[in-house]
Amino acid sequence: MNTTNFLTRRLMVCSALLAAGSTASRAWAHHGWSSFDQEQPLYLEGIARQVRWRNPHAEFMLEPDSRLTLPADLASRPVPAQSAPVEAARLLSRARLPDKQASRWEIELAPLFRMSQWQIPEIRDGERVAAVGFGLREQGATPLMRVEFLFLQGKVYPMRSSPA
Repeated sequence: MNTTNFLTRRLMVCSALLAAGSTASRAWAHHGWSSFDQEQPLYLEGIARQVRWRNPHAEFMLEPDSRLTLPADLASRPVPAQSAPVEAARLLSRARLPDKQASRWEIELAPLFRMSQWQIPEIRDGERVAAVGFGLREQGATPLMRVEFLFLQGKVYPMRSSPA
């Protein structure tokens, strides 16, 4: 084997190992859905910051309104049908404000493929958004929410599955 082929082969093997290690560490660091308190939906509203529109799911930091209140019409908001069996009205009627006052929340949306199925416009830094979702059972310094329903630009977008 000549030196060029040997170096090329070593480079390919090293690249593959690095890529596998990178993917494995991301998957290991990513939490499962069982980590979320799915018994108590939360409502948040505020300004999106540090938007990351990428896989495995879109994310951003939310700066909640200082005087956050639960909208009176939340339970009656029309929600588009999705392929997963989600009782939207029941979930929205059970939503409450978080117990923990935090200046920032990390927000997780759906994977980009699902977001494109719903034709969700890319959220921009500084844009006003609202969401109903679930917080982690064990919250850290920056609380985290997995979104079930996103309220953006006057529309409601389900996150759990694709359109029905």
